[in-house]
Amino acid sequence: MAGAKTAVEWLASVAPDPEACRWEWERNLLGVALLPAGKAWDVLILPGELGYPTLDVLTRILHRPGPVLVDFGDSRMGFFVAPGTAARWLGTGIRTVGAGTWIVVPYPGRSTRGVRWLVPPDGSGTLTDPALLELAMHEAAAGLAGGEGG
Repeated sequence: MAGAKTAVEWLASVAPDPEACRWEWERNLLGVALLPAGKAWDVLILPGELGYPTLDVLTRILHRPGPVLVDFGDSRMGFFVAPGTAARWLGTGIRTVGAGTWIVVPYPGRSTRGVRWLVPPDGSGTLTDPALLELAMHEAAAGLAGGEGG
């Protein structure tokens, strides 16, 4: 519970009004808040069919990757990375959420009907290194291609 409270504080810190953000999480039936990207984190959104194997690769390399969101239906996964990454990202097929954009974020530790945490934030500010994420995506894509071809 202490980790979830710290995660809530970390996430809400980027909101224009952190208190209003916490209030929204508590009272919104969906259990989500709209938060601005580009302050403490950007998000790289991968298709689910690439995102899951990428997360598998990352968890073999890292003790704990940064926060990861998944939408309902598991069709898209959002990896939290350093601010500014979205503006520099060149990969195709990957959506970016950075400065000037907003993202739906569920309350840490609670289930919602839509977006949910696969790797919840721990409040420490840990993010996934975009270079490691890119390498993991390449390895995952190669594995997918190898599985289809042979």
